[in-house]
Amino acid sequence: MSEPWYQDGLRFRCTRCGHCCTGEPGNVWVNAEEIEAIAEFRAETAHEAIALYTRSVSRGRSLREKANGDCVFYDRREGCTIYAVRPRQCRTWPFWESNVRTAEAWQQTCKVCPGSGQGDLIPAEEITRRLNVIRL
Repeated sequence: MSEPWYQDGLRFRCTRCGHCCTGEPGNVWVNAEEIEAIAEFRAETAHEAIALYTRSVSRGRSLREKANGDCVFYDRREGCTIYAVRPRQCRTWPFWESNVRTAEAWQQTCKVCPGSGQGDLIPAEEITRRLNVIRL
């Protein structure tokens, strides 16, 4: 098995800018464990969290979005209001297969995410671990 193109690691530090939490609609997949964590963090029941913050789609459950496309948990003044318990999809950003498939894809990611290419050097092993958490 050959080494990935990012074998020397990539730099990333979340700036909490919200670029990945806002804009065009999409899916932020959540599982039962993540819903439980969100509910506990917000002092609500899992049933309430499901009803208030998620929607059912063909592949499972996704977080809802506001009318403007922002994540239901994103506040333009405060940032992510559940950052400590954000779903695995959010925790693994920007190390998604689509973003690190090639050096060119990573450069595109760096253009839209101010924390990509900046900050801490994330080793290739950690990037691969995050890639294996969720495939996007």
